[in-house]
Amino acid sequence: MKTKFCGFALAAAVSLAVLQAQQPAPSPAPQQPAQPAATQPSTTQQPTQTSPGQQPATPNAAPDQTEDIGQILHLGVNEVNLIFTVTDKRGHYIPNLKQNDFALLDDQKTPEKITSFRQQINLPLRVGIVIDASTSIRTRFQFEQQAANEFLIQILKSSKDRAFVMGFDVTPTVTQNWTNNVDALETGISRLRPGGGTAMFDAVFTACRDKLLDSTRGQEPARKAMVLISDGDDNQSRVHLDEAIKMCQRAETIVYAISTNWTPSRGRGDQVLTQLAGDTGGQVFFPPSVEEMTTSFHNIEEELRSQYALTYTPADFKYNGAFRTIYLFCNDRRYIARAKKGYFAPRE
Repeated sequence: MKTKFCGFALAAAVSLAVLQAQQPAPSPAPQQPAQPAATQPSTTQQPTQTSPGQQPATPNAAPDQTEDIGQILHLGVNEVNLIFTVTDKRGHYIPNLKQNDFALLDDQKTPEKITSFRQQINLPLRVGIVIDASTSIRTRFQFEQQAANEFLIQILKSSKDRAFVMGFDVTPTVTQNWTNNVDALETGISRLRPGGGTAMFDAVFTACRDKLLDSTRGQEPARKAMVLISDGDDNQSRVHLDEAIKMCQRAETIVYAISTNWTPSRGRGDQVLTQLAGDTGGQVFFPPSVEEMTTSFHNIEEELRSQYALTYTPADFKYNGAFRTIYLFCNDRRYIARAKKGYFAPRE
């Protein structure tokens, strides 16, 4: 087994040295690193997918699959499924990469085994639309509702896709539970009314804990995402930002944030949205005007359909509830791999 992974081990060793030398990740350079790209000939296995206490995987020694052909994957007990996005420096998505184009460390160790690598994954979607309904966004609220409705019409393509709608001011309120009925979701969005203070951290925490954490229990795995529309300011929450982020990580949910701060300057709220999205493997968008919000929704839709999935078995895995870091990067430094920063191991 160890001889199979010698190439990946060398790549990961070099990667670890780079990681320790410059955190959080090496800056992209036009050349490709000299180290081997981690290709191990693995035995044929069924593709796999994630289970709720675990996290994504990375590329290095599993059968290369360039497109999803619709198989249902079943993860082993200690396997991790990593869903990630690759772009160039201008944000354009990069397709057709192979597993040996990446290097991965889990808890600063080379994975024990890579069991699958897939491009253009076609897993069902579980999407939470979480909308700031506080007084501060009253003047642009109607347009935000319209943009969210258009997004749901475009994103819910499969009969297996599901979404829910939550609004928040001082408290979070679910106005439409999980469904793929676009009319019902549109009604849920139209029920939202702006007013009150802002408790964004509470809303993110509650959406992940109550709606996304167990949304795939007893079902086939799914891609879980939250689309958060807010200016990022919070003046009422009981939980803190780090607690909200940890709950997103436990729920294996990627956050895509759309800032409603239309001013050219980036404030504290925008920094919060950036951290929330970055720590969960998502992205923050800063549309220059409310009319441009539709473009941000379109970019989120495009990303959700332009991702890679890698499944692996971590080395020295322990069922202790600890947070295990993930470090994934492209060997070609012109490209940027965006993934979650880690996951919480389940407890026995």
